[in-house]
Amino acid sequence: MGKLLRKRAKKAGLPPGSLVYTGEKVDEKVSISIIEYDEQHYQEKEIATFNECLLLQDKPGVTWIKVDGVHAVENLQKLGECYHLHPLILEDILNTDQRPKIEDFDDYIYIVLRLINYNQDKEVTSEQISLILGRNFVISLQESDGAVFAPILERLRTSKGRIRKSGADYLVYTLMDIIVDNYFVVLEKFGEALEYLEEEVVTKPSTQTLQDIHRFKYDMIMLRKSVWPLREVIGRLERRESDLIQEATGIYFKDVYDHTIVAIDNIETYRDILSGMLDIYLSSISNRLNEIMKVLTIIATIFMPLTFLAGVYGMNFKHMPELEWTWGYPASLGLMLGISLTMLFFFRRKRWI
Repeated sequence: MGKLLRKRAKKAGLPPGSLVYTGEKVDEKVSISIIEYDEQHYQEKEIATFNECLLLQDKPGVTWIKVDGVHAVENLQKLGECYHLHPLILEDILNTDQRPKIEDFDDYIYIVLRLINYNQDKEVTSEQISLILGRNFVISLQESDGAVFAPILERLRTSKGRIRKSGADYLVYTLMDIIVDNYFVVLEKFGEALEYLEEEVVTKPSTQTLQDIHRFKYDMIMLRKSVWPLREVIGRLERRESDLIQEATGIYFKDVYDHTIVAIDNIETYRDILSGMLDIYLSSISNRLNEIMKVLTIIATIFMPLTFLAGVYGMNFKHMPELEWTWGYPASLGLMLGISLTMLFFFRRKRWI
């Protein structure tokens, strides 16, 4: 449950707007990239702090400030001063367990998304990405390195598509689109793992199988928490409730909305499969136990008359005529064998074995 609910105990009692990082401890340095572009020009550079940002606000074209790592509170304070961001926005950026949401502050729009990854240990991980859309700038902030946005950077460098010809709202669309598309990559890998698990549940269920089912259920809860609220976020952008969203960009947000609905449908399907898989596991274990009990019962039933005969002739009374018979021992063994074969034939006739 630790990956579903992050602790906020260190923020207890602090006033609203207190800047305290609540995410996982990170030793990496913060990486800040400034990408300035328009249809004719493109410039990309790295900066150490946000002191230079004041010089970028009045420049023509679009400025994308890409921040990888939000654990440095001092940097965020400078960013807030630079772009006049509300203290509660900075607090939400540092509280990295936010659900997807959108907040309109007239001069800028604050958007929270969840980036989902499927790591090498076959575990689903969730990471918060914050986007701030202004009139001619976009600020993206995420907990780790921004490798997910590498295709967008490549499109900007090579001027592919209409991204260099459009405004900041279109850049936000491309960022959101690649995050939503990444959901399908994760869901595809998740579906392949479910197929293997489903086959295992039917053929050879074990304790590890049950643990895998519960792990997948937790992963599905995380996926649902990350994707379901996204409908409202994209729906508001599609309706263009802010003048920061151009009419031409609204239809692109509608496309992202459609992709989100498809992802939600896939998640609900996988949830139903997992619920049924748990029932199949319990039924498989019950059937397996019944088979074992049936075999043991048949063995015990066959040996009951044999035990009775052995007990009768093991009482060692003096006057037992059969004890003196020459063929008494082989006759008793033959009788036991005949009884066993007769019972086996009867059980098979009844289709009990």
